[in-house]
Amino acid sequence: MAQPAPTPQSAMRQLNLSRVLHTLAAEGPLSRATVATRIGLTRAAVSTLVETLLRGRLLVEEGPGRSGSVGRPGSQLRLTDRGPCGFGAEIGVDHLAVCAADLRGEIRVRVEKEFRAQHRAPDAVLGELRALARRARAEADGVGLRPAGLAVAVPGLVPRGTTTVLRAPNLGWRDVELAGLLPADLGEVTVHNEASLGGLAELWSRGDPAADGFVYVSAQIGIGACVVLDGRLLSGAHGFAGELGHVPVRPEGPPCGCGGRGCLETYAGEEAVLRAAGIEPGPGVRLGALTARCEAGEPTALRAVRRAGTALGIALSGAVNLLDPRRVVIGGTLTRLAPWLLPPLRRELGRRTAVAAGGRETPLPVTASPLGPDGPLRGAAGLAVRTALDDPARLLAAARGD
Repeated sequence: MAQPAPTPQSAMRQLNLSRVLHTLAAEGPLSRATVATRIGLTRAAVSTLVETLLRGRLLVEEGPGRSGSVGRPGSQLRLTDRGPCGFGAEIGVDHLAVCAADLRGEIRVRVEKEFRAQHRAPDAVLGELRALARRARAEADGVGLRPAGLAVAVPGLVPRGTTTVLRAPNLGWRDVELAGLLPADLGEVTVHNEASLGGLAELWSRGDPAADGFVYVSAQIGIGACVVLDGRLLSGAHGFAGELGHVPVRPEGPPCGCGGRGCLETYAGEEAVLRAAGIEPGPGVRLGALTARCEAGEPTALRAVRRAGTALGIALSGAVNLLDPRRVVIGGTLTRLAPWLLPPLRRELGRRTAVAAGGRETPLPVTASPLGPDGPLRGAAGLAVRTALDDPARLLAAARGD
């Protein structure tokens, strides 16, 4: 039987409960009075909402905090670190990972393994992921957490609102429906491009995300990107925005797995950089050896990394000219090479972007993300948490164990 539609009053109450939860997630612990100020409701209205969340064990009340105002400081409220949690999972070309984050966004559980997913059947890959998810759930149970949703990061195109991987060249997947292959006991499941989730993690790590605007590049075996403007992810008409790795850098260049030639990935993907440095990629071969050679000043290694930085600058110049972002952020495994990768990238952007030609006094900031290769996994868990906070009724049911 279909559930009755919520009344306008109940819908508004759910919205306000969600606003309280999101405010405490972003800024807590806070007093009731401060929460009321942040969301623009009366103290009485907020107190009623808070009592509902306290009874549902989603909030914890602590002793008085410091107050800069006259009068007795109020008790402090924070989100619980037990009960509902968001699960994040990542399917990488050469690894799998699952984590659980509490409602505050803190990663409490993480399990991962090296696994070569490239050209493996989806059911085999997802079987390994389900095994990791079972381990993660057991560990989450041990610290008092219960699943309230799962978000999955994949290195491919995912149409908006679906769980279908339309195309993932670095996995060798086409038109793969993941819904029946993903864990069914972790709550509502969503699937997203890994670079988009990495960009969201970068956005949420900032102090004032609503004012932020940047191009985020996930630089690893594959290269993806996303664009954030005014604190919002731009996903494009179909959800496919950000396919930077298949922007041609040199049209006559080497063939790419996507079917094109001279794509950015053929110059700046992790395996391309390793080969250019004389290191044959393989199981367990990561960037440690290349980093050590660059630190030692080995010419072939330095040349390979600088070539990758130049290629990134060429590919990014169009996005920078078109979108005028505040900054460019490089994430993924190649952040380990930032001391040698970023200078040629910045130089190429400076040569090719309109802001340079227009005489901008300070160059566009280009930085390595402090999240490094963890951005997509953290973004997946963060999205699962934020989706849960958007739906207080479901969250309260999860807290009760319904």
